[in-house]
Amino acid sequence: MTQGNSTDDRPTTRAERYEHGRGVFGAVNATAGAVLAEALADVSPELEHQISAWAYGEIYARPHLEPRDRQLVTLGMLSALGGCEPQLEIHVRTALDVGLTPAEIVEALLQSAVYCGFPRALNATAVAKQVFAERGLLPVD
Repeated sequence: MTQGNSTDDRPTTRAERYEHGRGVFGAVNATAGAVLAEALADVSPELEHQISAWAYGEIYARPHLEPRDRQLVTLGMLSALGGCEPQLEIHVRTALDVGLTPAEIVEALLQSAVYCGFPRALNATAVAKQVFAERGLLPVD
């Protein structure tokens, strides 16, 4: 899933970058890419292209962090930003899909309270609770 540092093996055309990004996206969350493409098809297909090609094909595919670590960072940032609950929901699902446990996710969200405040940590934890409930992962140990 990750790429090395060599530029020789990197996709070069717009279409290749998009397809590569969709592959990386699909490897960490099998359904989110298609849902995103459908949601943006009639309003901003370019935004979906950039998320797939750049965010996943270029950034997420970099070799120095594993997908589970990238998700921990993402959960923290989305919690800190606040108002990103739909994206946070996707990333809680993705975090579970790449091997984070519910307890690790809860701990990361608890850690976010120290730096971004209790209201944002509470909102993020409510999103996680919803995802855990849907997956039959409550109560969290």
